[in-house]
Amino acid sequence: MDTTKCMTSSSSLTLKAHIKNATIISKSPILHRKRDIFCLNIKIKKHPYGCQYLQKKKNPWRTHKIYVTKEGESVINGAGKKGTIAGAVALIVGTSIGSGILALPQKASPAGVVPSSISLVVCWAFLLIEALLLIEINVGLQRKKKEGELEVISIRTMAQETLGDWGGNLATVTYVFLGYTSMIAYSSKSGEILFHLINLPEPASGFLFTALFTFLISVGGTQVTDQVNQWLTVSMIGLLMAIEVVAVMLGGWSGLEGNGDWGKVPATIPVMIFSLVYHDVAPVLCAYLGSDLTRLRASVLLGSLVPLLALLVWDAIALGISTQTDQVVDPIELLMGVKWSGVSFMVEAFSLLAVGTSMIGTLLSFSEFFKEQLKNLSWHSSSVQITALALDDLQQEPDKLTNWWGRNKTGFTAMAMVVTPTLIVSTTVPEAFSAATDIAGGYCMTMLYGVLPPAMAWAMGNREGEGSNQKGLTMAWPAICGVGLFACGLVVEQILQDLLALQF
Repeated sequence: MDTTKCMTSSSSLTLKAHIKNATIISKSPILHRKRDIFCLNIKIKKHPYGCQYLQKKKNPWRTHKIYVTKEGESVINGAGKKGTIAGAVALIVGTSIGSGILALPQKASPAGVVPSSISLVVCWAFLLIEALLLIEINVGLQRKKKEGELEVISIRTMAQETLGDWGGNLATVTYVFLGYTSMIAYSSKSGEILFHLINLPEPASGFLFTALFTFLISVGGTQVTDQVNQWLTVSMIGLLMAIEVVAVMLGGWSGLEGNGDWGKVPATIPVMIFSLVYHDVAPVLCAYLGSDLTRLRASVLLGSLVPLLALLVWDAIALGISTQTDQVVDPIELLMGVKWSGVSFMVEAFSLLAVGTSMIGTLLSFSEFFKEQLKNLSWHSSSVQITALALDDLQQEPDKLTNWWGRNKTGFTAMAMVVTPTLIVSTTVPEAFSAATDIAGGYCMTMLYGVLPPAMAWAMGNREGEGSNQKGLTMAWPAICGVGLFACGLVVEQILQDLLALQF
């Protein structure tokens, strides 16, 4: 006997959910409506027959929240499994220890070990405060949403919600420019490394390397990417430790003597920020850990300490090696020039892993940014279409290819928007790596992750009807003002540096 019943419809939404062998009772079909999600509250009385996966329960009544999304998107369950601190730390470490660590020794060599090490610690503390501000703001915005909704809130949305349209527009322009410069740097450097390893032309090498990680994220999904990233990060840290041991055996600590040149420090700030920054994955982390502030803070602290310690040791050893020569050279080239071929291979493998883990973090966050914009555009430009939910369809063979494309077309489009311009520039512009790191670290990262977070926190703390999260931001006003002024000073200093460079 067919016991199918239909839910009542409202004036703005017509919904029919035909479910075989189940009776649907809906007291209030629509609990709330967000941009691209309707939350419905229904009860389903299950029968002991019909669907093969339904089990008999003592209490046949169970309350479910069902999210009905736009056509082509999968139905999601609000009680999704949260991530782990280990996964979050691996993502932070992998994003931080990237191509910047390869450029740091050459940039920091004129300043010396002591000035560059102290500057690294200062930059780390500055970026740590900025990251904590970002997760506070992101979690505060997440908590304004209804329970059960979990999505990635991009930097643009954060800025627009707190600072208004001008903040959203500024964040959009800066973030897009930063995302592309970072991806260009990673793709260009990967091509250079693979050319030395397998003698494949740099443009082709960079293209294949970028395409590999694009395929991993697009097809493998978050869970597979998370596992791969953790393994790559562990391997990268292991190789880095092995390289540092070899470098110490070659006399790497001899560079610790001497005071260095503090006047050369300002020129090293952009690459230091580029080497330590991980803030582009902050929105992804908040969704990954379910907006759990305690675990987020612990992950950010632990995840940022590992790159700092690695960079301090790496900087000291690499600069110590460079002081043994009469001319200023790249310490990485000195390591690769060691007679034992194993050292050269270790350096190349570490460099490739460093670029790969950074590319994973940037691809994830940058594609999520474009995905959010595409969903917003689709929502405002088309009406909501809701597909029928039929449990008996599960027993039939669906059109898997159509369903798969419907669920992933937005993600593939967003990924194409990230990768296509990146590959065009990285494969056609020579020396793109050095220029991209200077631009990204000197302007984009400093503006986006230095100036904007204090401004957003200030605006959020000044709002009426503060919650507990906003009160915490209000109490941190001295720190907010301090990092904001420091960030503005870095931007001004970089502008002056570039103006002076143009005059000579």
